[in-house]
Amino acid sequence: MSEKNLQENKMGVMPVGRLLANMALPMILSMLVQALYNVVDSIYVSQVSESAVTALSLAFPVQNMQIGFAVGIGVGVNSLLSKSLGEKNQEAANRAAGNGIVLMLIITAVFMLFGIFGVRPYYEMQSNVTETVEGGIAYSRICCVFTLGIFMEILGERLLQSTGRTLYTMVTQSTGAIINILLDPILIHGWLGLPAMGITGAAVATVIGQWVAAIMALYFNEKHNPEVQFGRRYAKLDGQTVGSILTVGVPSIVMNGIGSIMNFGMNQILQGFTETATSVFGIYFKLQSFFFMPLFGINNATISIIAFNYGARKPERITKTLKIACACAVCLMTFGLFVFQVFPEALLGLFNPSPTFLEIGDAALRTISWSFPIAAVCISLSACFQALGNGMYSTITSLCRQLLVLLPVAYLLSLTGQVNNVWLSYPIAEVVSGSVTLFFFLRIYRQKIKPLFA
Repeated sequence: MSEKNLQENKMGVMPVGRLLANMALPMILSMLVQALYNVVDSIYVSQVSESAVTALSLAFPVQNMQIGFAVGIGVGVNSLLSKSLGEKNQEAANRAAGNGIVLMLIITAVFMLFGIFGVRPYYEMQSNVTETVEGGIAYSRICCVFTLGIFMEILGERLLQSTGRTLYTMVTQSTGAIINILLDPILIHGWLGLPAMGITGAAVATVIGQWVAAIMALYFNEKHNPEVQFGRRYAKLDGQTVGSILTVGVPSIVMNGIGSIMNFGMNQILQGFTETATSVFGIYFKLQSFFFMPLFGINNATISIIAFNYGARKPERITKTLKIACACAVCLMTFGLFVFQVFPEALLGLFNPSPTFLEIGDAALRTISWSFPIAAVCISLSACFQALGNGMYSTITSLCRQLLVLLPVAYLLSLTGQVNNVWLSYPIAEVVSGSVTLFFFLRIYRQKIKPLFA
């Protein structure tokens, strides 16, 4: 039997529970390594100064936007390519990959220009502390100018995921993250006789890890992913292909863009109290990634499985995949809730905290984590929206969670003059988002999944 038929059997025939584990576990492991390097970055940077930690926190919206564009285009390519393979349309699958590469190059150029011309005004509008501003400019400029690495890494990994070859994505992501972790102390603090570069060293370590992972991902696609065939004729932009990619990808980009706006807005609200509160918010995001990144690993695997089986018209596999994914996600995030409730001081103690940092951070972790189980259900069901071409539903639910509810509630709570009240905005926003997500899921089930049973 050809490798292509074996792959089809895996996506369309393998028992769903084993298939989801087979595809998700490598991504979960690699994303845990990614989360580890994010935390290690902040641990070493926290030994430089609290202003350096604040600079990283203020850089997060820009980094999140970079990843948002890369993941959005990648998800669009992933969905179209999986669907095309399920329909046995090889030509459409190849065009999806080729057009995805061109779109990534276009967006890369935009971020490079921002890195050259936009980072200084971006930081100067947020802080008047010289160390924070200059450190943030140095960090973000390097990450933006050399952003091609993260874009090619994510696209290469999505192409591997769309054909079920998630083991290779684990290798690329883990290798890039491990290189970053090893380089952090060498470049930030000047180990092995090298000059200490501070926060600039963190940025250099990050882009080197991304470029290594990108080269590996492209190599694995070329040598070990025969279902994706590259060629110059597939790189010619095709309106229908680009439209299909963006139909799924733009909502994902918008969702990440919303996340960046949310982070920017929360930073402004917290800066009204103290830079320490902004640093705490940045550290919270690094810590919560230990649970949310594996959750997104489950989500990415779910998207590929649902898209393939929707193209193959196998509704039983779609519903079973959703049930198992939701159950796993809720278990994962409930464990995250437990950890944040029981061990907040131990987690914060990793970052050389001041007494004020520890006091604010303890309240932040305990309060925000109550939203975790609800977020698990919302994110799991949103995989169905993206895989079936209804990414706009994901956009609306994300708007409710992060802009229409979260920021206004956070601002109103900030008027109490108590920074710890601001953290309550997270559980409140998640309850609203959960209600909207359930409404949209029932609607898409009636419109697209239920008719397949007939």
